[in-house]
Amino acid sequence: MAREIQISGREVHVWSVRTDSHDAAARLKWVLSPEEGKRAGRFRFDHLRDSFTLGRAVLRALLGAYLRVAPEGIRFRSGPMGKLALEPDRGLQFNLSHSHGLASYAFTLGSEIGIDIERIRPLANYEDIARCFFGHVEVADLLSLPAPERQRAFFLCWTRKEAYLKAIGTGLATPLDRFRVTFLPGDSPSVTQSLGNPEAQQPWSLHDLALAPDYAGALAYRDDHRPVTVFPQLDLVTLLID
Repeated sequence: MAREIQISGREVHVWSVRTDSHDAAARLKWVLSPEEGKRAGRFRFDHLRDSFTLGRAVLRALLGAYLRVAPEGIRFRSGPMGKLALEPDRGLQFNLSHSHGLASYAFTLGSEIGIDIERIRPLANYEDIARCFFGHVEVADLLSLPAPERQRAFFLCWTRKEAYLKAIGTGLATPLDRFRVTFLPGDSPSVTQSLGNPEAQQPWSLHDLALAPDYAGALAYRDDHRPVTVFPQLDLVTLLID
C-alpha cells in the first residue's frame, strides 16, 4: 500500500474489501508469511483459499500503512482462542471478519476491539438457531417483530454478539446466551446483561456497520463511544504490489 494512514487518540477506523478476485489473490499471496501460505494451501476450494489469502494480504497492507513498515515484515501472535495481535505490541489494536466475499477490518489505539460481518441470506431455520444460541429475552424480542423483519434482526443480533466476543478474545468459546445485546428497532446497540460474564460489566460500546448491501455488521470495543470513521471500500488495484 503506497500511502501512510494516520490514527490517533480514540479514533476507530473501519475498512472493507472484496475478497473474491482470484487474480488479485495470486498477485498478493507473496505478502503472506510461510505459515499463512501453508494455511491457505489447506483450503480445498479456490474461493475459500482466495478469500483467506486476500484477507490476510490486505490486513498486512493496512497494518503496514499504519505502522510505516513493509507488509511482509509484520509478525503476529495468537491469543488463547486465536485472536491475532501484533508481535511485538505496537499499541495498535485490530480485528478482522469476512463473509461471502467481503472482508472487514477495525483499528484503534489502546482498546480491545472486535468486528463481525454476515451476509444477510435466507435461513429456513433461523428461529430455531436463535432458540438454541440466544438468551430467552432475545428470542422473545426476535419473535415480537413482524415476520418480514425477523431475518435481518437475527443477523443484527448475531453480529453484535460475535463482535463483542471477538473483542474480548474468546470468540464462540463463550456461549452466546451468557450475555444480552439490544437489537430491536429504535434501540441503541449495547450489551445490557452479563448473565455471569464479568467482561460485560465493563464500559463496552457497540456500533452497527453498513459496509455493503445485504450485509449486517457490528463493531465492539471496551470504552465509551469513540469517533468511528468508515472508509470507502478499498480498491484492490491500490493494494497490488509489484
